[in-house]
Parts: sequence; structure tokens; C-alpha cells
Amino acid sequence: MLSDVLGLTPEEADTYRTLVSVASATPAELAELVGLNPHLVVRILGRLEAQGLAARSVGDTTRFVASPPAAALRALLVQRQNELNLAELELDSLDEIYRAATLGRGVAEVVDVIHGAEAIRERVGHIQLGARKEIMNFVKAPFFSPGNMTDGAVERGVRCRVLLERAMLDGGTPSFDEIAQARAAGEEVRVTGTLPMKLFIVDRELAIVPLLGSASAAKAGALFVHKSSLLDALVALFESEWEKATQFVTSEGALQNAPAIDDLDAQILSLSLAGLTDQAIATQLHTSLRTLQRRIRNLMDTTRVENRMQLGFHAARLGWLEAEQDGNTRV
Repeated sequence: MLSDVLGLTPEEADTYRTLVSVASATPAELAELVGLNPHLVVRILGRLEAQGLAARSVGDTTRFVASPPAAALRALLVQRQNELNLAELELDSLDEIYRAATLGRGVAEVVDVIHGAEAIRERVGHIQLGARKEIMNFVKAPFFSPGNMTDGAVERGVRCRVLLERAMLDGGTPSFDEIAQARAAGEEVRVTGTLPMKLFIVDRELAIVPLLGSASAAKAGALFVHKSSLLDALVALFESEWEKATQFVTSEGALQNAPAIDDLDAQILSLSLAGLTDQAIATQLHTSLRTLQRRIRNLMDTTRVENRMQLGFHAARLGWLEAEQDGNTRV
């Protein structure tokens, strides 16, 4: 933590922690305690002394003592916070300059071309980390996004909407458990039959459109779209597909106006209405095909319908899966 927050190297952090735990120590004694080369510890102590974290003992200048952590570290924290504040001001200034420059882009500058799967992943990761308000994601195989679907952006207060193509769930990637974890973290997830393209939009200002024409990672490509009427059209496309998609439900508590059913019934209903086959649903939910079909039959009996089409119509008419409309539902 000291190395991350205060900019100390791991060796400096370990040496300071050890020095805090003893009354005083020579460089040789510290080297033995920390497990480092004595010459390296001498250099480390010099750096700690320069930062006000260590000082020579008054009674014996060959020995070192730690400066009181509360005072020494608080001073460094204040200094680091001031540096971060200045960096944030500089970032805002650069962002304004960038926005002004984008307004003057010509037709040829609206779209950049990205070559190679690795370059696509890096660019997606880069703009994802810079997201401030919202991420909108069409997910089709193969995955190009790094880590999970939005890589923890929700934790930064970013709204994340992920629209999955049904074929991905049929294939088990991502798994139901992975989607449930994403939903629990605050991501909004829906499922649709087919998507026209892969799409990744950040803050309605930048978009990446991976091109799916080549199976070769080396030949993969993507379009990087800047703010323009083309980007506006992509945002409108996302909103249109999002409105038509099926809500992804992971617990009975997320259903509105539904009968008293358990979590597994809610999950089965959600995946069934999304169009997955019985076998795909059973696989995703780690249950048997017989159990799945029995539970679907019970749902039809509960709602007094004769077939699955009527069950789906009944659920849609009563708005069972409309709990996420405000974007604030947590499961």
C-alpha cells in the first residue's frame, strides 16, 4: 500500500516498515531483517532520509530511526494529493483542448482504423479506463474486451449496459455465473437474438467497431469512431437494440408482479424468454434437462397457460422483466 499510495518502491516500503518496528538499527542490521543487500539498504536509507521518513540517531549517527509515521506519512500524503489535484487540472485542460480539436475534424478524421486483435484490446481498455459516465457494449463472439465485460467501470460510478447475443449464451461464454456476478456488481445485462455488429461506446463520444471478417487475430481490425453524426447513429442503434432486448434476471426478487417462485424458476424463465434451448439453459444453470422441463411445466400451470409462447406473452403483458428500466436495479 505504501508503494502504491506514496510512490515508494517495494524495497523502500519494506525497509521503512521494518525500521518503524525497531528502536533503531544500523544499515547492516536492517539489511538482515529485510533480507536485502547491505549496500542497497544504505541507498534506500538515504532516499528515506531525503523524504523525511528516516533520520540518524542523535546518540549514534551510524544508526537510523524511523520518523513518526503519523507526521511523516501525512506530509507525503498531502504532497501526493496536491500532485494528483494538479494532474487532474491538467487532465481537464487537455480534455478541453482535445474536445475543441475534435470539432474541427474533417471527414477523413472521423474514423481511424485499428489493426490487430491486441491493438483492439489495448484501445478498448484505454477508452474504458477513461469512461466517466456510460459504457454501451454489443457483445458478439469472439471477445475483444479485456478482463470482464466492462472491467470494473461500475465501481467508478460509470453506468454499464451490456447487450449479449443469444448464441454466446448457447455456447456458454460468458457463463450464467459470470453474468450474475456482473449484474451483482451493478452492470445492466440484456439478451437478444442477433446483433448487427460488435460495438463499444464510451460516454457517447468514442466508439470502437471491431470488424468480424477475418478469423485471424493478426488480420483483425476495427474502426475507431470519433464524435460525429456517424457516432450518433451508432448510439441510436444501440438504444434501439437495447429497448427490444430481453431483461436478464438472476433472482426472483428482480421480477415485477410475478407469482411466488424461487430464484431458479426466475432464471429459467429469463433464459427461456431470451430464446435459449432447453439444453443450453440446463447447462448454464447446472441442472438436469428433466428438472428444467418440469419447472417450466410448473410455471405454465401456475400462470394457467397451455404452452411456452403463451407463458412468454403472459410474462411480457404483466411486465415481469421490467425491473431494470431505471438502470438502478441490483441483484
